[in-house]
Amino acid sequence: MRANYLIVALVFLVFFVISLVTNILGPPIPERIQTFGISLEFAWFLPFSFFLAYGVMSIPSGLLVERYREKPVIAGAFAIACAGSLAFALVPVFRVGLAPLFLIGIGIAMLQVAINPLLRVAGGEQHFAFNSVLAQLIFGLASFISPQIYAYFVGDLTLPWFSLYWLFAAVTVVMIAVVLAAPLPRVTLRDDERAGGWETHGALLRHRYVWLYAGGIFCYVGFEQGVANWISQFLQTYHGFDPRTVGAVSNRIRTIAF
Repeated sequence: MRANYLIVALVFLVFFVISLVTNILGPPIPERIQTFGISLEFAWFLPFSFFLAYGVMSIPSGLLVERYREKPVIAGAFAIACAGSLAFALVPVFRVGLAPLFLIGIGIAMLQVAINPLLRVAGGEQHFAFNSVLAQLIFGLASFISPQIYAYFVGDLTLPWFSLYWLFAAVTVVMIAVVLAAPLPRVTLRDDERAGGWETHGALLRHRYVWLYAGGIFCYVGFEQGVANWISQFLQTYHGFDPRTVGAVSNRIRTIAF
């Protein structure tokens, strides 16, 4: 199958937006603590509510892709992320803020499940490995840019930190329009890309190696995102760096490291 570079570029754009939204969790942590008047322990629930959605929605996302195909799922994912962004921008309150972050996480989880098979088909099977690495490079670029946008909003424009979610809402609306207008190719899922039925997942959950694998992922993501989400708070507490400027680093450290 001939490569469809337009769709490959669209998938790369989706990766960029995913990273842009995901990697803004960390830099505003100090300001969220101050705005909400919460302790460090309660602040931990903010990123947790976002990443909890991955565990909740990953399997259902695969089932949705198999039933409704990629375009409706991707457009629906952006719509859910848009709703979460709008809710967080309109009501930036801690007791309400956990649900919008969970909604955004659901949208991001759906996107990540849907776009990888699409990248394989659009870019060609023989180029999938290269395109996947390139997509991660674009993901890393967005993780560097995301805290810079935050620093610009709260520093140069002197806007409140939650104003950034107005930007995310606008970006997701644009992405919905782009995805609906794009002529996405039909994706034939390989056996290892199919979600399978609930009975399949029940059988997998009875294997101890599945739980060991899941535990390994949990530990890795916990370490990675723990550093990324709390580095701004660490730099402010122990080194006096302003989290709105030089302290807004987020996953920039991870991007450089890898």
